[in-house]
Amino acid sequence: LVKVKTDVFALEIDTEGGTLRNLDLVQYPREKENSYVKKAYALVGMQAPDKDLSPIRLFDSNPDNLFLAQSGLVAQNASAAAPDHHAHFSADKLSFELQDGQEELKVPLTWTSEQGLRITKTYTFKRGSYAVNVEHKVGNHGSQVWTGRQYNQLMRIEHSDKSNNNFVRTFSGGVIYTDKEKFQKIKYEDMADKNLDVTAQGGWTGFIQHYFASAWIPPADQENHFYTKSLNDGRYVIGSYSQDVNVQPNAEGVFNAQIFVGPKIQPLMEAVAPGLELTVDYSWLTIIAKPIYWLLNKIYGFVNNWGIAILGVTFFIKALFFKLSKASFQSMAKMRKVQPKLKDLQERYADDRQKFNTEMMALYKREKVNPLGGCLPIMVQIPVFISLYWVLIETVELRQADFAVWIQDLSAQDPFYLLPIVYGITMKIQQGLNPAPVDPLQAQVMKMFPIVFTVFFLFFPSGLVLYWICNNSLSIIQQWYITKHVLEEDAHAHH
Repeated sequence: LVKVKTDVFALEIDTEGGTLRNLDLVQYPREKENSYVKKAYALVGMQAPDKDLSPIRLFDSNPDNLFLAQSGLVAQNASAAAPDHHAHFSADKLSFELQDGQEELKVPLTWTSEQGLRITKTYTFKRGSYAVNVEHKVGNHGSQVWTGRQYNQLMRIEHSDKSNNNFVRTFSGGVIYTDKEKFQKIKYEDMADKNLDVTAQGGWTGFIQHYFASAWIPPADQENHFYTKSLNDGRYVIGSYSQDVNVQPNAEGVFNAQIFVGPKIQPLMEAVAPGLELTVDYSWLTIIAKPIYWLLNKIYGFVNNWGIAILGVTFFIKALFFKLSKASFQSMAKMRKVQPKLKDLQERYADDRQKFNTEMMALYKREKVNPLGGCLPIMVQIPVFISLYWVLIETVELRQADFAVWIQDLSAQDPFYLLPIVYGITMKIQQGLNPAPVDPLQAQVMKMFPIVFTVFFLFFPSGLVLYWICNNSLSIIQQWYITKHVLEEDAHAHH
């Protein structure tokens, strides 16, 4: 095994096949300690539960989490055999490290055959980069033309994100990107059902999971054949191979490919290959979610705090929908004014439901109230809320991101459950500003809402709860302002 260390990776390259395995993302620990939680435990004289501070491991040789990046050459039948991912390479040394001030690190492996083939397989790691280059250089010292192609594949057993959060559903499985079909997901069960078989110019294939991705990216200018296979022992393979290349006797041929393996940080991925940033999966809401992510990122660039960036985005979205909300609150304020008259009608026509409905409509008409006026503006905003939810769930930059004081990981729940309680309070205040439902049963159910939602939010990522608190607080200020002014304007008009 050849051990390689850079500023972003610690990994092993197996000389059998030159396969990448046991790759750790050194800047991404599995868990994060919270200094306030430690203090709280110390106060009551207890030891805080241990956190797993070891780095996230993507490629893994352990059979329970098997995940390998394989590549090799396949010779045409008549040509001399070439090294595939089972061939034995030799390495000059067994340990490579990117030194301070060194921008790139080359790890060469060699293989030679009796038929005069000499293959040099070189991995190139760059400082700060999650994209690694692999090159197969074919030196043909035989007397015959050599013809063959390069393949690159990822093999893993089925992986599901064992997140401790049941509210977070993310896709884990295969992905492919081609110019024609764009980005597509391939579930493990689809791979078991049938083999993918697609030819395209450029493109790439990979496996993704929550926050992290790995993908083989062949050269964009070559035609590639993409495939999947389902092997025994529940192993799945996704990859691509190149066109055949001829190497004349006493000449050299070169095959290239890149592998991206790391966190799904969109700007970094955009720079590696077209469509790679789509592995951050906002599903059908991508069209709204991408601008939201862009805005979040821009604000972060100024304030350098993802929590404040979330508040900024919330503020911006509120401002964007101000006119709509105003219409909605005005409608509610009017509803509130006709509430006593509605009560009268309800008592007067308690026995005659039909008459009550007719009179109610007449009342709405007289008072120029639209009973749906409160709903429609809210409906328009729902896709934006859901998109923002996806952005906050999918964005790896928020993973273990510090906000302030005891909130030291925006992607984890609040350790002291304070934010969800604040959220419950804002919801209660907001309800106080809305007209109570005429129906007593409905009114009871509405009273329960803040409690139910608080319990629900206890386990939500704190970044999300932060968003809702900010959203509710802005709504309260806005609603108080509009209600006060609408009612006052109306009062003046009547005088």
